Amino acid sequence: MKKVNQIKTLLLVIAIIVCCSNNIFAQNLSGKEIMQKVKDRPDGDNRKSTMQMELINKRGKKRNRSVVSYSMDIGKDKKSIMFFLSPADVKGTGFLTWEYDNPDKDDDRWLYLPAMKKTRRISGTSAKKDYFMGTDFTYDDMGGRNVDEDSHKLLKTEKTDGYDCWVIESKPRDPKDMYSKKVSWIRKDCLFAHQVEFYDKMGSLLKTLTISNIEKIDGFWTAQKMHIINHQTSHQTILLMSETKYNIKIDENLFTVSNLERGVSE
Repeated sequence: MKKVNQIKTLLLVIAIIVCCSNNIFAQNLSGKEIMQKVKDRPDGDNRKSTMQMELINKRGKKRNRSVVSYSMDIGKDKKSIMFFLSPADVKGTGFLTWEYDNPDKDDDRWLYLPAMKKTRRISGTSAKKDYFMGTDFTYDDMGGRNVDEDSHKLLKTEKTDGYDCWVIESKPRDPKDMYSKKVSWIRKDCLFAHQVEFYDKMGSLLKTLTISNIEKIDGFWTAQKMHIINHQTSHQTILLMSETKYNIKIDENLFTVSNLERGVSE
């Protein structure tokens, strides 16, 4: 009996040591290292999902849209394409993005407008600050971001809505960026941002993004709801993702301007 108790005591001590070691490791992570872990979070080689988009103006009036999206990793770069399926006034609209991991290389973006039968290339600093299709996401928000494009500072760790989070302040290195900083609450369990605050050039809170319904699908952590509020316009956008699939058969040739203009068969 005494030997059993000694074994239990030893196991408890080992567990405490391991726990303390993990905490020390977590505390020693820098803001940049945490954001790099977020960037490197596994999400498969490619993915497909459908999305319901709800736009809510300051009077509470709602507009709903349905979208299908595809994306594929090409080495450290990524290509994405999305098509609007409904309603009729936006059906056939498409958005194509080629994201480059190199922070010195601007991403390529194209928007196809079927009513005009015209593809618009989104380029230049001012164009990237425009809001995408009436949402509260800018074109720049829609793309990926290299960790080195910002300086990152770990402000603190805290529990938010029941989740243990790192709180990271990220300031852009480019003075022409539309945000003065972002503050992110990064969940330690899944390396997803639970909440992100966006501050304008004057340092005032501009937008708050909340990410929820994060679950594992096909073995990958997946966010199924995003809710962004523009505090200065009282406009909101809610994105609900569904039917998400990973590592499916997708041809890289899907991610071309010609396919953007051709659309997608439902």
